[in-house]
Amino acid sequence: MFWPMLAVALGFLGIAVLGVLGIRVFIEAQRLGRQVTRTTQRINRAAEDLEAAAADLARTGETLPGR
Repeated sequence: MFWPMLAVALGFLGIAVLGVLGIRVFIEAQRLGRQVTRTTQRINRAAEDLEAAAADLARTGETLPGR
């Protein structure tokens, strides 16, 4: 009777550990997704700023010094 109860207890413990680890992975995946979203937005803003600066430079006809 001891061994079957021990097996059930260890099985439950294993499932509980897997559940906790699964929740941690899910939380970290959400955090990574938010960070990727923020980084993508920053890259898009930088690209827009660069495009606007290039358009201003093209409009004025200026060139780089020494070229």
